[in-house]
Amino acid sequence: MKQPQLWTAAALLLALGTAQAGVTAQEAARLKTDLTPLGAERAGNKDGSIPAWTGGYTTAVPGFKNGGRRGDPFANEKPLYSITAANMAEHAARLTEGTQALLKKYPQSFRVDVYKTHRTAAAPQWVYDNTFKNATSAKIENGVVTGAFGGIPFPVPKTGEEVMANHELHWRGEAWQADFRGYLGTASGQRVLSVEGRGDFQMPYYANGEADKFNGGYWSIRLVNSGPPVRAGEAITGVLNLDQDKSASWVYLTGQRRVRKLPNACCDTPTPATAGVASFDEVDVFGGRSDRFDWKLVGKQEMLIPYNSNRLHTPAKDSDVLLANHLNPDHVRWELHRVYVVEATLKAGQRHQAPRSRYYVDEDTWVAVLGDRWDAKGQLWKTIWSHPVVMPDLPATTPQQQWGFNDLISGAWYASGVVNERNQHYKIVPRRPDSFFTPDAMAGDGVR
Repeated sequence: MKQPQLWTAAALLLALGTAQAGVTAQEAARLKTDLTPLGAERAGNKDGSIPAWTGGYTTAVPGFKNGGRRGDPFANEKPLYSITAANMAEHAARLTEGTQALLKKYPQSFRVDVYKTHRTAAAPQWVYDNTFKNATSAKIENGVVTGAFGGIPFPVPKTGEEVMANHELHWRGEAWQADFRGYLGTASGQRVLSVEGRGDFQMPYYANGEADKFNGGYWSIRLVNSGPPVRAGEAITGVLNLDQDKSASWVYLTGQRRVRKLPNACCDTPTPATAGVASFDEVDVFGGRSDRFDWKLVGKQEMLIPYNSNRLHTPAKDSDVLLANHLNPDHVRWELHRVYVVEATLKAGQRHQAPRSRYYVDEDTWVAVLGDRWDAKGQLWKTIWSHPVVMPDLPATTPQQQWGFNDLISGAWYASGVVNERNQHYKIVPRRPDSFFTPDAMAGDGVR
């Protein structure tokens, strides 16, 4: 009779999100047998609609050059079936609440085209090796990930907080440069360019061979706006730390010709990079501080999610991928994948515009591909999305800053990473010195 009591206690600890000091060596050994090197199930599902993982996709599309468009390796495929408001009920078990809400809200224009599933996720061998090491050493103490470097921290996760940490630290390269564009869609169907420019991105957490130099600063970013004209010359620099109290961000204001430190660059504070229409923790579906919420790992489900989204880059014009109220479904690829479902509930005494959220994290890449948020009245408020792109040259399958949201109440929406008319797409570059991501460096490069 004692064993069931012990399991009940363990389940209670997991539900409360209590810190766990890694997994056992026996559990970690599964990363070399029935799990992929990053922690997903190697096997496919029972009916074969999700295939087995066989190493991912690592063959570059012919003609690709670093910084250019990564062509669609599955361009010749046709949808297996399409889901509309008319047949949504047949597929409801595999659709998020947010996706169902979009089908209902825009029955004449929004649909889900479902394609054959390809498990393209891949990473360099050294990322796999570090992930294996992290499995038995990583832990979360007071909301801070420790004992991890250069790989997925919790490839065999036990809690929702660990799953979200895997998303935050998922493999997407060490350093890259990319153009960016963001559009705000109004409830009346207008599209307004809110920001464009070029960004430098860096993940010191993935500085290969430099674990001894890692100080917790896992994400560095510097964005310089070139438009629209009213925002040209503005810039933002940020360095996120695993200890979020040590994170910092600064903005360069052209009118004042000075740099200001952002007082609260987290959570539901509006982010300047989106002209204030999205909050900091909605970037890439979720990012930044997690300590305002209690996290519950609901489990793993087979869900239809945006995936292998290279076709979004195919059109030559931004307007080809942007309809009045949402992305053009002609260019959005959906596939069936296994995802971790994680729910976030606001802690007592904390404040946030969205006291409840649910996230869907792909098991192969650890990317939070979809998320739904409810407002203080309990209404489904926003559905947030990202579009992972196959990058066999890296190799990785990860969003190229392609994320956004639909406000299901007001009808407004936002799309980031719409770079069909821009020249540079996620160019892999040498790592920049840490001094590049400082307020002094940003001020020195101020142009207006």
